[in-house]
Amino acid sequence: MIIKDHKRKGDIAEHYAVSWLWEQGYEVFKNSGCSGAVDIIAMNQEGEFILLDIKTAKRDERRKNKYVSVGGRGLSEQQKKLGIQQLVFDPTTKEFRFVKHLKGTFKND
Repeated sequence: MIIKDHKRKGDIAEHYAVSWLWEQGYEVFKNSGCSGAVDIIAMNQEGEFILLDIKTAKRDERRKNKYVSVGGRGLSEQQKKLGIQQLVFDPTTKEFRFVKHLKGTFKND
């Protein structure tokens, strides 16, 4: 199934993210609005919070159309200051990966 509406793609990625985070042992709190710096707040069993921006991977033609490139914009300055992490959803495999940010990406690096 190919979904062209980017908002719908985001909704689907967030839906899968909630389930995946539950499977990893997190409690999950979703943004109830359609805007804002944070998509999901996840809390681990030790009570530590992770602020997440959920992204859907895009096809990368250079890599035989595998869904590897996030594309678009990176984290905003506000998101960087808040320490938000990106969690990327691959729509073909339904797998997730955290984006590794380069040193200096966050204010406290």
